[in-house]
Amino acid sequence: MTALSQLQPQALWQWFEQICAIPHPSKHEQALSEHIQAWAKDKQLDIVEDKVGNLIIKKPATPGMENRKVVALQAHIDMVPQKNSDKIHDFEKDPIEPYIDGEWVKATGTTLGADNGIGMASALAILGSDDIPHGPLEVLLTIDEEAGMTGAFGLEAGYLDAEILINTDSEQEGEIYMGCAGGADGEITLPISWQAPAAGSQTLTLKIAGLRGGHSGVDIHLGRGNANKLLARFLFDNATTLGLELSHFQGGSLRNAIPREASATINVSGAKLAELQQAINDYESLLKQELSVTEPELTLTLLETSNASQVMSTAAQSSLISLMHACPNGVVRMSDEIEGVTETSLNLGVITTGEESVTLLCLIRSLIDSGRENVEGQLNALSQLAGAKVAFSGTYPGWKPDNSSPVMALVRETYDSIYNKEPVIMVIHAGLECGLFKKPYPEMDMVSIGPTIRFPHSPDEKVLIETVGQYYQLLLAVLERIPEKG
Repeated sequence: MTALSQLQPQALWQWFEQICAIPHPSKHEQALSEHIQAWAKDKQLDIVEDKVGNLIIKKPATPGMENRKVVALQAHIDMVPQKNSDKIHDFEKDPIEPYIDGEWVKATGTTLGADNGIGMASALAILGSDDIPHGPLEVLLTIDEEAGMTGAFGLEAGYLDAEILINTDSEQEGEIYMGCAGGADGEITLPISWQAPAAGSQTLTLKIAGLRGGHSGVDIHLGRGNANKLLARFLFDNATTLGLELSHFQGGSLRNAIPREASATINVSGAKLAELQQAINDYESLLKQELSVTEPELTLTLLETSNASQVMSTAAQSSLISLMHACPNGVVRMSDEIEGVTETSLNLGVITTGEESVTLLCLIRSLIDSGRENVEGQLNALSQLAGAKVAFSGTYPGWKPDNSSPVMALVRETYDSIYNKEPVIMVIHAGLECGLFKKPYPEMDMVSIGPTIRFPHSPDEKVLIETVGQYYQLLLAVLERIPEKG
């Protein structure tokens, strides 16, 4: 056995090791889904794949607990695919390479997928057990949570009998989540016209890298640098002065991950090359002062590249740079009701350059619909000024907190009885699928718990080993204490 599969609770970690071994990035979960289906059928468990690809697995109650309320354990199958620039890895073909680093489990150069692989592993470990007491049990594994919540949107009534749902996608042990933000994707499209580059100019690529990135909900309030915004700032301050001609801008890879890298392909005259390099050096020094705590590994590099055959017209370049620089990003407003929780935010996640246009992809999150609508209005106004178009899609509801939730009270009391301390009741700014489950199952009582996971959605992702055991112990104790049907 490997070191990972010897960790406790062993059944959970063995499942997590299997999950890591089978590629399962968002929209490419089929191999892992088929593996789980084959395993469930071998265990003679009742398993169904619904119309969109979610898995629903049912297990009878252990003897003597048949009259307990039906509980659904929920996790998502997919993971966020992010890697370091020097890591050779194909997320659709290559396994994740987990390893133990002291108190943590990490991955070699990529996201670990503890979000939500640990939760999925815990549910599958319980399904496979012969000695864990529980009432009638259902496990719901949804697809494509990280890239659009396709599975949660597509879940229909009639598949689940559960009165209680325990979501396993939270990322801080000792916190119980009873609400989450809703969200929407915003896509800004700016038409681009082209012209020939200045005679005798040289084509170079300016790249910003070494940023920490992270989850655009969980980490948005930490003040981390957004590579798209930082590079746009440099261009806004220097493009006109240095006579830079922009032909390509590329930054970020996922709308729900804070961008870690971005690059701009520019043409510059030889007479301005030394001045450009000095401006880059000065800007890098400035950023390292401003972001000394959050981004100590930030780098700005100027690289040689093949000559560009065309550059953006002066008007198009000006509109694009101004649009990128002015686009809102980060925390828009903190909650007045819940101390320390972000109410509304925006992540400028991805910028891509095409033949006819440049696209800016944002993810808006808010605990309140009016907050989301306000940011949508800002993006609409900004797009009008820039001569761009904006479209909003994938809007999903938040999960409204319910202070009278019986399952929340049960989890809180169970935690207190195990650890002799009160857990923290929280609302999370990240998107959980619970709000979407309320549509087909409006009466379902829901709560979310999980182990401590740091830096999800980035290659720095890690899970604290001790908290996995604590989370699992709490989950098993809650299942044992589920009340009888009314």
